[in-house]
Amino acid sequence: MYKKKSIVRDISWLAFNGRVLQEAADKSVPLKERIKFLGIFSNNLDEFFRVRVATLRRMIQLGGRSRSNMHLEVNPERILEDIQEKVLTLQQVFEQTWNEILRELKKEKIFLVDEKKLTINQQKFILQYFNEQVRGHIVPLMIESINTFPVLNDKSIYLACTLAKKDRSIPQKFALISVPSRSLSRFIILPSRANEENIILLDDVIRYCLPNIFSFFGYDSFSAHAIKVTRDAEIDIDNDISTSFIQKIEKGIKNRKKGKPTRLVFDKEIPPSLLTYLVKRLGLTHKDNLIPGGKIHNFKDFMDFPDSVFKQKRMRKEPFTHPQLRNTNSVTSVILEKDVMLHFPYHSYNSVIDLMREAAIDPDVVSIKITCYRLASRSKIINAIINAVRNGKQVTVVLELRARFDEEANLYWKKELEDVGVTVLLGVPGMKIHAKLCLIKKRILNTTTHYGFVSTGNLNEKTALVYGDHCLLTSNRAIMADVNRIFTYLEKPATRIAQLKACKTLLVSPVSMRTGIINLINKEIRIAKQKKKAAITLKINSLSDELLIDKLSQAAMAGVEIKMVIRGICCLHTEDKKFKANMQAISIVDEYLEHARVMIFHNNGDEKVFISSADWMVRNIDHRVEAACPVMDKEIIKELKEILDIQLHDNIKARILNNEQNNLYVNPRNKKKIRSQVEIYNYLFKKRGKVVVPDFYI
Repeated sequence: MYKKKSIVRDISWLAFNGRVLQEAADKSVPLKERIKFLGIFSNNLDEFFRVRVATLRRMIQLGGRSRSNMHLEVNPERILEDIQEKVLTLQQVFEQTWNEILRELKKEKIFLVDEKKLTINQQKFILQYFNEQVRGHIVPLMIESINTFPVLNDKSIYLACTLAKKDRSIPQKFALISVPSRSLSRFIILPSRANEENIILLDDVIRYCLPNIFSFFGYDSFSAHAIKVTRDAEIDIDNDISTSFIQKIEKGIKNRKKGKPTRLVFDKEIPPSLLTYLVKRLGLTHKDNLIPGGKIHNFKDFMDFPDSVFKQKRMRKEPFTHPQLRNTNSVTSVILEKDVMLHFPYHSYNSVIDLMREAAIDPDVVSIKITCYRLASRSKIINAIINAVRNGKQVTVVLELRARFDEEANLYWKKELEDVGVTVLLGVPGMKIHAKLCLIKKRILNTTTHYGFVSTGNLNEKTALVYGDHCLLTSNRAIMADVNRIFTYLEKPATRIAQLKACKTLLVSPVSMRTGIINLINKEIRIAKQKKKAAITLKINSLSDELLIDKLSQAAMAGVEIKMVIRGICCLHTEDKKFKANMQAISIVDEYLEHARVMIFHNNGDEKVFISSADWMVRNIDHRVEAACPVMDKEIIKELKEILDIQLHDNIKARILNNEQNNLYVNPRNKKKIRSQVEIYNYLFKKRGKVVVPDFYI
């Protein structure tokens, strides 16, 4: 291993995905959820190879210049070697965890059967199902007969088939079959005995029917082994000025499907001759990420493992309406009087939708401006916006076409919105618009009022059920003035950068976020050197910015007390003998995805508290439009601090972010057991005026 002043971002990310895998291995987690965590782990790893590993490979091709541009202290070849080693270790844990889950499923009389374990009745069922539902989707590729090897979709599973004659009278052949899991369910529930549930994968249905598929070739021996290719998913935006930005995005999406392979995952039982053939035809070498695994691939589909087979149904706790919005006929009237902070997924997202609906029909509302990064597929936010236009409002929507893996969806929304008369802005060249902002302009007689919200999360009612985020509903003049400046900039970014620089209340990337954070840390350092209390509490998704890491280390050395809740990447060495104050750093991985960003600076007793859309990464601080919003209401500050305090005392789902990043759980040490997501629900629910709360899992 190499030594550097901070932990390599990609290695830290793999440690985070290891925490996801820990949830799958945790026997206290319901079986259905454990299977889902395996799916999340698999999907995360797919995206990691499609983006990060692909980026490292590009850097190798570009040489030393790219390494300095990416601020890497270690050469990318060494990082790729470490990635390969750690991924193989995680893969072994994955296999062990899946085998343990299979044993637990058997205890529940739930059996995942393959094509070799079917009863006569099940065989008849499978043949009928194949002929009626599957056959039309199957077109094998006889790969030895194709001069140009086909481009394999990186979101698909393929069965690499060997066709042979037992008496060897004709040469064996190789073929590929794409498993049609996008068109058909991956899981088929079979006829079963009473009190049993039998499930077969679509892959195994196809395996069972291989003699039917290849009947006219004259072979009598068939085998099929799953493979999956992961491709470079980064979109190259060329500099051809004659091509519109939208055409470039569309072209990039098409080219993504042909990206260079970055990983081949395969069934470790695959015949060596077939594996060698595939590696050669795919243009890979044994230096590439060749990952042997089990029989099953594309585990992300297991996030949709059928609920119906589980006897004990688990229901999520229902989100509830914020107490200040609970008995009102108008969300707008409340926030015109005082700030309200929503905490998702505990509070209902309906309050945000209600705010937008009210604005759409309010005759005094003149205009609505909103940023949209990721939207729900059937977005109620968009529905309100469309109806606002129909009611004569001026509506501006900032769509981010480069929201990774949501590009196609956002292109669709662009057309839908423009068709009804919405002004759609497509962001800033070279920068993603990641700030989550809404500005509503209301005019009564000669008085104009601005109100809206600043959020840490996407305007997506579906993910708001599982993502932990904060959303400040406000009519604060200083905040709304800066939000208005940001939208003014976004309308003409080439000439209005001064609008961002004029923001006095919000910290805004790329102009004032970095200097604002550094100034706040420097003040804590000065206070600590005066032997006074100095403290920073930080909750973010990722910490990888080298300058901010150095600044936090300086603060710890000066005696600033630092407490951090970081879900994912943490490149900071949190343990150092030079630190005068202990640094507490934990990661919480549980049922809900911790997505909120909060910064609290003690500031000599006059605390500065912010919620933010930005992580502490170079891309967020310097290359995106982001906003960190101060919280001014004393009650909301108290509430945020108490929520963070609950998280910092988690001793069930919290892992220590030490220098080794080996994901050690926080030890309860005979203290009261605190599972923060349960306790936060209870804390907020009691504020609603009720004491009895439902169990977390039902």
